[in-house]
Amino acid sequence: MKKLIPIKEGDFYLSPEGYKVFTEQFHLKRGYCCESGCRHCPYGFNKKRK
Repeated sequence: MKKLIPIKEGDFYLSPEGYKVFTEQFHLKRGYCCESGCRHCPYGFNKKRK
């Protein structure tokens, strides 16, 4: 089971469409890549390359 990471200021912002977009800060705090093609992925994952 994955642990829940508390969300703090600077971990996300809202897109113009109203979606929550996680920042690189949050992804690093989480500690792993989810391989979903996140916009700010610090792990270098790219859905198109996979």
